[in-house]
Amino acid sequence: MARRLPGAVLAALSALVLLSLAACTDGDGARQPPDADDRRRIVVASGQDVTGKNGIRQQLIDVWNADQGPQGYVARLVELPGSADQQRSQLLGALQSGSAEYDVVNLDVTWVPEFAEAGLIRPLTDAAVKSPEDIIRSVDKTSFWKGKRYAVPFNSDAGLLYYRKDHLGDAGVFETDLSGGVTWDELREQIDAVKSDSGHGNEGWSTQLAPYEGRTVNAIEAFTSAVPGLRLTDGEGEYAATVEQLTAGVAELRERTAPPYTLDDASESREAESLSAFAEGRTTFLRHWPYVYPTLHETYGEKLGVARLPGKAVLGGQNLAVTSSASERRAAKAAELIAFLTDPDSERCLLRAGFAATRVSAYQEPDVAPRCRHAQAYAETPSASPTGEGTLQSPPDQNAEGVSFSRDILLPALREGVHRPRTPLYGAVTHTLITELDPLFGRSGGEGRADAAEVAENLDEELRKILPG
Repeated sequence: MARRLPGAVLAALSALVLLSLAACTDGDGARQPPDADDRRRIVVASGQDVTGKNGIRQQLIDVWNADQGPQGYVARLVELPGSADQQRSQLLGALQSGSAEYDVVNLDVTWVPEFAEAGLIRPLTDAAVKSPEDIIRSVDKTSFWKGKRYAVPFNSDAGLLYYRKDHLGDAGVFETDLSGGVTWDELREQIDAVKSDSGHGNEGWSTQLAPYEGRTVNAIEAFTSAVPGLRLTDGEGEYAATVEQLTAGVAELRERTAPPYTLDDASESREAESLSAFAEGRTTFLRHWPYVYPTLHETYGEKLGVARLPGKAVLGGQNLAVTSSASERRAAKAAELIAFLTDPDSERCLLRAGFAATRVSAYQEPDVAPRCRHAQAYAETPSASPTGEGTLQSPPDQNAEGVSFSRDILLPALREGVHRPRTPLYGAVTHTLITELDPLFGRSGGEGRADAAEVAENLDEELRKILPG
């Protein structure tokens, strides 16, 4: 039986679950802000900030505005409602039709090739990026398309493995600190130990396998773990995989998501549902993103562990780009704004607020959480709550074993993170992956879970239909 959580714990985790659902909520952020002088307006279009109302993105923009003086440009943040797919459609429609005068757009890393190929964003000059050598190399590559920089990384992301040390200890597992790394075989051994412990009748681990982008992320993590160096597309966006590689990748995905080690509900879970299962004690392990770490740590303290995923982790995050429709004057000022929002201090602030910073320097201050000077709300120990109400204390950067969350776990995960297919046709590619992998997720034991070779052949055939080459 899962253990009943205290009211305070439920409240904190409920806020985090609501945060996981935030991308699917409605809002009025798409309305254009009024401005008496359009020549002095810089409009930044973005999805919702995971740090809540008046979150870190707005605070950084406020600081930039204050530095401009009363006669300078004023940047306005417009938060788009809906899911990520809906936000992409809104941005594409607005920029193609000219119905919204956005100067800066905050793009998911997978959208950059599409917007660049369509001529909706412009190549950037050196004025838009400070100290490019400081940006994590794997992260910075998401800003380029066909050799040109079209964006600057704003915040990054990489999947991590969260786990309950107390579950492992109660089950007699001697080594409960997995921060040094763990393999899938070792993970399964520990799940077996916990499942045999009468106090923790749970189903091992959970992740995001519902038919949406989470399934694609898990698939690419499995594919690139099984076949090092595997890419579905090359640098020109042409199809680059073979059916043999896909067969190995599908077999790995099938094995790592098979019963009895994976929560039955995982095939229908997104971020919120998988987080709830972990919070309720239904699983000991959870694949999730870095932004859940502060609240989970506040809730479970030293009972919580976090480590890099076994195998590869997919990179996520958002990049800032200047639209092609912006006038030359506003485009130049927009580039200055991007340079400020992505500079080393802004990245330290983003890290303090719960985002994964894109710069190596943000992770290098020893023994303490990186300092943030741009945004006072994040300058000292507190960080904003997911709902924007009150504060959460930033978790200590080092655990009892002396392992740094930011430098020893998050930074290496980002450095070695893998990309999803880089192509202007990404929407069609992810839809194909989601659809063709559906036969893998039967619900009753091994029954109904399709053969890996058959799934791989069908996937290869469908990808060849939509991708050049």
